[in-house]
Amino acid sequence: IMKKNQTHISEFLLLGLPIQPEHQNLFYALFLAMYLTTILGNLLIIVLICLDSHLQTPMYLFLRNLSFSDLCFSCVTMPKLLQNMQSPGPSIPYAGCLTQIYFFIFFGHLGNFILVAMAYDRYVAICFPLHYTTIMSPKLCLSLVVFSWVLTTFYSLLHTLLLPRLSFCADNVIPHFFCEISALLKLACSDTRVNELVILVVGGIFAVIPFLLILLSYTKIVSSILKVPSARGIYKVFSTCGSHLSVVSLFYGTIIGLYLCPSANNSTVKDTVMALMYTVVTPMLNPFIYSLRNRDIKGALRRVLCRKKFLF
Repeated sequence: IMKKNQTHISEFLLLGLPIQPEHQNLFYALFLAMYLTTILGNLLIIVLICLDSHLQTPMYLFLRNLSFSDLCFSCVTMPKLLQNMQSPGPSIPYAGCLTQIYFFIFFGHLGNFILVAMAYDRYVAICFPLHYTTIMSPKLCLSLVVFSWVLTTFYSLLHTLLLPRLSFCADNVIPHFFCEISALLKLACSDTRVNELVILVVGGIFAVIPFLLILLSYTKIVSSILKVPSARGIYKVFSTCGSHLSVVSLFYGTIIGLYLCPSANNSTVKDTVMALMYTVVTPMLNPFIYSLRNRDIKGALRRVLCRKKFLF
């Protein structure tokens, strides 16, 4: 796999998940079912929003992009995980590792920025209902989506282009089920200070600022409702923001649990389990959260099914 005194290696070995061999097939079936559910759930949301004219609003433009981001985010790690679970030598090529890192960062942060746009949309809908259509114009919505895509493209490229300058001289075993950038940096035998600085500074900005913007939006929403407290106003907040708040809590809860609450013992196992949460569980649950709590999505599904029945 690797030759001594060379800076280029052909592949990395992925240790995968800490699963006993006798339970391997059971977990394989479980993860395959979760992956298929993620694909079908997010595809259903995208198709419904595209087909139903009632869902051509800013909120559902953002939701369509979030579902696409979740679908692709799951596709970055899950197929390789499933393949390696059935393979005697779970490995990934060097180029494949860099590609996985690029798309992992890209779709992870794209979903993050789309959640910010959705929070702003909810803020305008509740605090400025009479001016909603004027403020959330198609031009602004499209600009927010394009800005999210462009920003995450450059951010992912920055990380990925810094990796080929590193040398890997000894160990090529990654104690994870995918090419996680911090795990990869630990294997490098050259200076990784620039990479670590970019992760700390730029990564911190890209994680903290969106979170603060979402927090600011909901602070404004709560303060607006508290000025004229009423049961109707509180119900409006929960019905309008409930789904988004659930998704935000799930997304940031796992990230905070992984990066801000480090554990001394079994840190590798904990990191792997938390990574499974935000790469497998969160993208799978998002479509359920939006469809179960959303009358518009249920209505769109009913209309599409009735249309199909009528055609038959």
